[in-house]
Amino acid sequence: MSEASCSCLRWGVVYSETMTTSRKGVCGWFLGGCISLFLAFGGGAVASEPEATKVRVLSYNIHHGEGGDARLDLNRIAAVIAGAEVDVVALQEVDQSTTRTGGVDQAAELARLTGMHVFYGKAMDYQGGAYGQALLSRWPLEDTRVHRLPNPSSPEPRIAVSALVRPPQGRAFRLVGTHLDAGREDRDRWDQAGDLERLFSDDPHGTILVGDFNARPDSRVMARLWAYWKDASVVNPELTVPAKAPTARIDYILLSPAQGWRVLSTRVLPEPVASDHRPVRAELELPVSKK
Repeated sequence: MSEASCSCLRWGVVYSETMTTSRKGVCGWFLGGCISLFLAFGGGAVASEPEATKVRVLSYNIHHGEGGDARLDLNRIAAVIAGAEVDVVALQEVDQSTTRTGGVDQAAELARLTGMHVFYGKAMDYQGGAYGQALLSRWPLEDTRVHRLPNPSSPEPRIAVSALVRPPQGRAFRLVGTHLDAGREDRDRWDQAGDLERLFSDDPHGTILVGDFNARPDSRVMARLWAYWKDASVVNPELTVPAKAPTARIDYILLSPAQGWRVLSTRVLPEPVASDHRPVRAELELPVSKK
């Protein structure tokens, strides 16, 4: 039987099927050495790099589904949310089983129409049901909570709703929705802003605070919030109310820690009829945590 040559290529081995026994032994030893080197220098499975968290968020005061044309239409609200193509949503002025909205659980219905997970937070009893806020998410919501905010000057209670969101890739983040007092005097809004800072300033997760703040950008309430929170729309601060022809900006997406988030884009959606507010959308990135 003729002898065949054996050779080891870089990161691989080629050898003849017609070898003498002695040559097979040599090549077997050489093959084992090549494999050892291959594994030692990282030739196995490549470890995946941690990914930054990318999230698309929407803030929308839906006015219990009643549009500027006085039509109650949750399908229209759901179409706005679906068309925005977002991952998480914070909704304000959401009815649950009230007389004025036909006994519909609006948060549950919007979750059904959009195919998203939902958490509802009741601010107050209203017309045989409840009135409050909701969070929607493509991903499951954990550690869901309702936080009561001080509002001594008004009969309408105010709250914040929060949840921990864990995307399949990247870092978990905290989503917080709120709706601050609408009174002419800002004392209660000022105290509510302080409570929001107290509640979430030490959160170990990156936090997105969104909602209807009933405060203009030049107010002392927003100045207090911006001392800790980053305004996602600072480069593109579009107006949000009234929806038909906006003259003021009172709906915001805020980020904490301020230096921890990258804003990829923001815009106010040009929806003039579905509600009395226009929705605010942002695309964000939370970089990989530095250890």
